[in-house]
Amino acid sequence: MKAIIDGTVVAEAPEPDLISIEGNYYFPPASISAGVLSDSPTPYTCPWKGVCQYHDISVNGSTHHDAAWSYPDPYPASFDRVGKDYSGYVAFDRRQITIAG
Repeated sequence: MKAIIDGTVVAEAPEPDLISIEGNYYFPPASISAGVLSDSPTPYTCPWKGVCQYHDISVNGSTHHDAAWSYPDPYPASFDRVGKDYSGYVAFDRRQITIAG
């Protein structure tokens, strides 16, 4: 699977390596292209996953605000609900990013 923005692949991993949470694919940290993400100051805390880190994505001279997010240190109790440790996995805003197989 690939995450594509402005014609640029910003993440790529085999589908079995992704984690699906609430209809969003979360890509493993190692699958994210180097240098495309920067932390956004947008605050959010999910009641069951924990503190979220939003990311801006910069490609081809454009920055896409809050186009990705991750949970660097999710609540350990959420691992049971998700079925796996998803710490640092990155999901993408489908209004800005295309997810393709």
